[in-house]
Amino acid sequence: MPLKVEIIAQDRRVWTGEADMVVLPGGEGEMGILPNHAPLLTTLEPGFVKIKKGDREEVFTVVGGFAEVRPNQVIILADAAEHVEEIDAARAQAAKERAQRILESAPADSEAYLTALAALRRANLRLEAVRRYRREKPMTMPPQQPTP
Repeated sequence: MPLKVEIIAQDRRVWTGEADMVVLPGGEGEMGILPNHAPLLTTLEPGFVKIKKGDREEVFTVVGGFAEVRPNQVIILADAAEHVEEIDAARAQAAKERAQRILESAPADSEAYLTALAALRRANLRLEAVRRYRREKPMTMPPQQPTP
């Protein structure tokens, strides 16, 4: 019997479906969840959630939150979550650069510094997700030009 999985962010339901295995960044480290897992509740660290079904793997970023595991269900309530294919790499790079500029000028104990530090961590996570997990777009051959 497969796992029923839900990933819910503060602003939307990110993904719902079935899986053979879920790997998530728990508060005590990365953990793999298989069907008939013992019930548990864990905090989530910023990281990657991997949902495996057959030979397919879907990857999501999560930034904080909780996961509730029941014998055949995993519910992830994340502060923020998105599928790796939804990530706008240019926007993440711009956010990283903005955060770095703020960190260079803001006092280390200020709210601006802490906010920028959180933004930098999220931007780095998003960029790492794109680098490691984004599926390569298939190369298309240009149309052949007729030879005279």
